[in-house]
Amino acid sequence: MKLLNWDEPEYSKLLRSIYDPPPLLYARGDLTVLDRHVIAIVGTRRPTPYGNAVAERLGRDLAERGLVIASGLARGIDASAQRGACAASRGAVIGVLGTGIDVQYPKENKKLYAEVEKRGVIISEFPLATHPAPENFPIRNRIVAGLALGAVVVQGEQYSGSIITARLAMEYGREVYAVPGNVTESVSFAPNQLIRQGAKLAAGWEDVIEELPTPVRTELFPVEQAPAQERELLIEQSMGEIERKIYALLKADQAVHVDDVVEVTGLNSSEVLAALCEMEMRGVVRQLPGKQFLRALV
Repeated sequence: MKLLNWDEPEYSKLLRSIYDPPPLLYARGDLTVLDRHVIAIVGTRRPTPYGNAVAERLGRDLAERGLVIASGLARGIDASAQRGACAASRGAVIGVLGTGIDVQYPKENKKLYAEVEKRGVIISEFPLATHPAPENFPIRNRIVAGLALGAVVVQGEQYSGSIITARLAMEYGREVYAVPGNVTESVSFAPNQLIRQGAKLAAGWEDVIEELPTPVRTELFPVEQAPAQERELLIEQSMGEIERKIYALLKADQAVHVDDVVEVTGLNSSEVLAALCEMEMRGVVRQLPGKQFLRALV
């Protein structure tokens, strides 16, 4: 175990920037992951099979692309996201506890604790031997939100901790994402409500990464990578003349409005919209709110 002071270089810069960072962190594992690019995945302790599957897939897909997955290491969505991240070949994880770092809660996550410590770091601001208490977990949630560039809410009920984490993320200026759910299930309340309030709808890893700052995206997906260039070339070769004109105007890190595409290409709006619709269905471009388009990550 290590004791990390907020003045030390290993302390997360993002976490230090919030208005009430913990002065001390107890830590077990690799401290270097604390200052990498982190995404939090949170949700209910009583998920549906759909929720577990989505959390595990998102955790794995985002970790495979170089993001560190943070969660509270609770049962349910937290644990599923961490298992997915640990299954990724380059997966790294952060588990944030609402207990002392020497207290494993819940007991069924014992193997997952060991895996998270091996693939990343487990942290807690609570003193040793602090046992789980209801008031600890909202306090813990500010660390989960503070560490991350954004928080993804998979499932959660009306008064769930995931709503608290999402609101804290908004206060800290982080991105908030939500996975839409079945409106007949109570665990869909939190993500569906967040989407109504302006959270980014997250159906896959692409939706999460597209909202990250450009320097982060560039670091995760360097433009000089030869395989990416080859894929771009293959994509362009598969396009017709109109689609190539439109694709040449679009960028991966800056959305372009459809009216600007019409103006620059000289095509009529029907041709542009039809081509963009076809390209979107093929996964070549992605549409953002307000008829804004950008190249999809390849």
